[in-house]
Amino acid sequence: MINQLGPENLPEIYEIINDAASAYRNVIPPDRLHDPYMSGAELNAQVSDGVEFWGYIENGRIIGVMGIQFKGEVTLIRHAYVRTSEREKGVGSMLLKHLRSKSETPILIGTWADANWAIGFYQKHGFRLVPLEEKNRLLNKYWKIPGRQVETSVVLASPDFKSELS
Repeated sequence: MINQLGPENLPEIYEIINDAASAYRNVIPPDRLHDPYMSGAELNAQVSDGVEFWGYIENGRIIGVMGIQFKGEVTLIRHAYVRTSEREKGVGSMLLKHLRSKSETPILIGTWADANWAIGFYQKHGFRLVPLEEKNRLLNKYWKIPGRQVETSVVLASPDFKSELS
């Protein structure tokens, strides 16, 4: 079952994000990997900035989370994580399908450039990588991330996204 998560779920969201982010070890640049990967303060800041978390719940336990953030002319998918023990069961696909149904605008997704599994997941669901110049513009316009993260990330767009650079 997929439900919107609230403030009472923040400890479990935090746990899932930091468990699943173990996949980034030895993949993303070491200067971008922190322990924990996302602090409680950063998670609270994301929620305060408008990220709504949704969770896939099985037997009363959240096993995957995905955020959505409405930014006017686009929607961002943010912080998609599934517990390490629950991967490869279609949880991410179900969450993505659900959040796509919530969006009335084109969807953008940012992820690490070296996270090939994440890029492949989104491409399997019809998203396409945007060119470098567009990626930089989009990350600086819609995300609040450090310059180093912009350098080491990619953006994927839904098929209905129209570039301002074309």
